[in-house]
Amino acid sequence: MLNRRRFISLSALAGWMPSALQSAPASVNNPESAAGYPLVISTWKQIKANEAAIAVLKKGGRALDAVEAGVRIPEADTSDTSVGYGGLPDRDGRVTLDACIMDEKGNAGSVTFLEHIMHPISVARAVMDKTPHVMLSGEGALQFALAQGFKKQDLLTPHARKEWQEWLKTAQYKPIINIERHDTIGMLAIDSQGNLSGACTTSGLAFKMHGRVGDSPIIGAGLFIDNEIGGAVATGLGEAVMKTCGAFLVVELMRQGRTPQEACLEAARRITSKQNYKEFQVGYLAINKKGEHGAYSIQPDFNYTLYQNGRNRVIESASFVK
Repeated sequence: MLNRRRFISLSALAGWMPSALQSAPASVNNPESAAGYPLVISTWKQIKANEAAIAVLKKGGRALDAVEAGVRIPEADTSDTSVGYGGLPDRDGRVTLDACIMDEKGNAGSVTFLEHIMHPISVARAVMDKTPHVMLSGEGALQFALAQGFKKQDLLTPHARKEWQEWLKTAQYKPIINIERHDTIGMLAIDSQGNLSGACTTSGLAFKMHGRVGDSPIIGAGLFIDNEIGGAVATGLGEAVMKTCGAFLVVELMRQGRTPQEACLEAARRITSKQNYKEFQVGYLAINKKGEHGAYSIQPDFNYTLYQNGRNRVIESASFVK
């Protein structure tokens, strides 16, 4: 039984609490969300990538193997100018790639500023599996990849070279919101055992400064997995995500009881409340242990691809700017 002194003490403490804490809002869920797995979810329209991941899960494979197989699809797609082979180069005309991967045990691998290798996600997996490190960069990452048997090749396609040469006429750097409605691919999966993994891979901002690295290969920024809670990935302007430790923030918010949708919304709000968001995009995806998902972006026109309960479909995300 609560005695009078204890009741008065608690009442006084409540008087000091911010009103937002005294009256928490009702739980918000994504209207497209339902519990259940196996599950694959990826940023942007990635039907083929999801299908490759699904094929692994249908055979009883690990979520880790599924996300690696899934993101390898856009990495090899020359029509995708923001990921892997065919990605638009930096301002010096060099294609530099970033990727990371994380499994259900908290293991992680990452490569940054990697050139000449079509599948940086698989190099990141090798860093995780075969070294005591989490991240390798630049020439060191390339040397490691070659030692592991990866093939060195020219990743600058004729189309990407033409785009770069056209850009050189003005050489003005300006990120374009939702360019061609695709960007970094971030993918999350839950396998039939209920275990989570995630992957993220990109060629980064087109015509960036040589050496620039964004959020995509950074554990806690572009990707984070906690098998007890859930996972999150980010897409869009990496600098904005890095400044707020976006993916880690989303997962920690879910740990505190937020739904995946609430967590994505709050992570976006951390950016819009402090940064000049009007000329860039950031989008978040999140899943929890039950297979429920959330999606939210700063600007409109962010979509994502969800496989769950036998359906593989593209869904439009809610956004801060309407």
